[in-house]
Amino acid sequence: MFSEENLNEIVANIAENYSNEELFYMKEGHQMPNRSSIIHIIMGLREIMFPGYFDKEHLGQSMPQFFLGHKLSNLYRELAAQIRSAYYQQEKCGINETEIREQADKICLEFFSAFPSIQNLIMKDVQAAFDGDPAARSKEEIIFCYPGLLAIFIYRFAHILYLKNIPFIPRIMTEYAHAHTGIDINPGADIGEYFFIDHGTGVVIGETTKIGNNVKIYQGVTLGALSTRSGQLLRDVKRHPTIEDNVTIYSNSSILGGETVIGKGSVIGGNAFITESIPAGSRVSVKNQEITITEKQSTKPDSLFD
Repeated sequence: MFSEENLNEIVANIAENYSNEELFYMKEGHQMPNRSSIIHIIMGLREIMFPGYFDKEHLGQSMPQFFLGHKLSNLYRELAAQIRSAYYQQEKCGINETEIREQADKICLEFFSAFPSIQNLIMKDVQAAFDGDPAARSKEEIIFCYPGLLAIFIYRFAHILYLKNIPFIPRIMTEYAHAHTGIDINPGADIGEYFFIDHGTGVVIGETTKIGNNVKIYQGVTLGALSTRSGQLLRDVKRHPTIEDNVTIYSNSSILGGETVIGKGSVIGGNAFITESIPAGSRVSVKNQEITITEKQSTKPDSLFD
């Protein structure tokens, strides 16, 4: 039975852990960025980029100036507040509150100014999905339904904030995409135009991956590191592969290592495990995978009278 004595003992032990580890406490007067707010920002970005699909009032077409002005102003204030929270919690921030506010406003302005070019880039991703998937009935279906596009959409915005060294927020954004799509794209990855992830579940793209233009990958593909045993000593070291233009990588293939380069126009077959560079125009396939089929033996049910 859970007695008062048990409760007091547990409380005392946890409180002692609190007192022994400063990591449990936020800096005085501050808090971590709010996940719900960042998810709300993502939803707002979808409404701005594709107003006919995700905005409830459908004002993007009838009143575009009012719609955009209202949405952008609200998102600006919300994102600036979250950036300030992220800076406050950044270890060894080294700048005062006034400087943090000025820096957050500066970054927000630069981020929002990039929206037209990001929108154009995302539309190229939509085109890549339409061109690359014969099952796609329309571009509208891709925008509204495809998990691969959602993951890429969120990555495109998170990457801008990552490049500006914003703590926490880029990773919160891409982990939201990861949780909802099964596609894990680190916001630090460098991904070119016309990128398409088909199906997508189980895709992993590491932080220092570089992907060129017109690249298509399927479910279960890992673009990872050979080893992370050295931990923080590998920070800022290129650990993940480079995928050049016009490469297709089929399902469940793993391409590992910072020095590994998949040359232009190559096709990597399913289930490949690659740790060294592949020349341009190569076709990589896995052979000698034996399949054994044994016919099921037909058996009669045991008779009660045998």
